[in-house]
Amino acid sequence: MISRRGLLKLMGSSFVGLMALGGYALAYEPLARLTVSRYALSPPGWPPGLKLRLVALADLHACEPWMSAARIASICSFANELGGDITLLLGDYVSGMNLVTRYVHSSEWSKALATLKAPLGVHAIMGNHDWWEDRTAQTNGGGDTFAHRALAEVGIPVYSNRANRLEKDGHGFWLAGLEDQLALLPGRKWGRSRMQGLDDLGGTLAQVSDDAPVILLAHEPDIFPRVPERVSLTLSGHTHGGQIRLFGYSPVVPSRYGDRYAYGHIVENGRNIIVSGGLGCSIAPIRFGVPPEILVIDLG
Repeated sequence: MISRRGLLKLMGSSFVGLMALGGYALAYEPLARLTVSRYALSPPGWPPGLKLRLVALADLHACEPWMSAARIASICSFANELGGDITLLLGDYVSGMNLVTRYVHSSEWSKALATLKAPLGVHAIMGNHDWWEDRTAQTNGGGDTFAHRALAEVGIPVYSNRANRLEKDGHGFWLAGLEDQLALLPGRKWGRSRMQGLDDLGGTLAQVSDDAPVILLAHEPDIFPRVPERVSLTLSGHTHGGQIRLFGYSPVVPSRYGDRYAYGHIVENGRNIIVSGGLGCSIAPIRFGVPPEILVIDLG
């Protein structure tokens, strides 16, 4: 039988352990860690002569003290050193939580993102929070959000159901980007009984006019079961890897598919998707087992 003194020691050590664990999840992993997750793949039908390096950033959720403009600028500087041919931004630039000391204005985070450089440019899509935080866009049921405008003003093109053909070393490929799948919130004041997306997968892919490979940017990975084999690779964010990930499993994931598309490289029926764990936090400033990351993907 454990003695009273032994019980108090056990309780004390457990308390210290929980405090240390909480400090790690609340402070160290969200604020101090930054990893590079690297993938190398040759999707079916990928041209043998096309070597393409993608650098992708997702889910910044700009706010202080968790993701200040200075920290975003530092992340961008590091991303520029990773040798990407093209840099891709996967949405959710604005804060997605209330536990902040200050919201970072769109003019600040966009200025930081404007420091990103790549030979084939920097290209972006929107995320759900970029829509949800813009009440005018919610009232209008569409149009540009302040995040669209902020990126446009610093010269970063935003893909809203658009496909664009690019070339590297004489080989063409298509970059296609969807508008957000959860863009419009339900509510009586907006006359909507349910969440509505503004994505148009069919219309976007209809713009692809030759057989060059297609890279699809879609903030939420839930679109993936509908993505045809014609698309070589889908890139998504949104899930943050669940923000808590233990032994390769995320108990809570903002997806109707649960853990299926929570994180990493998933192959289904010969189709490829890579889901980023993102950089910032949503709802609560906690990360455990899924540190902030930049994706580096080598194709071919």
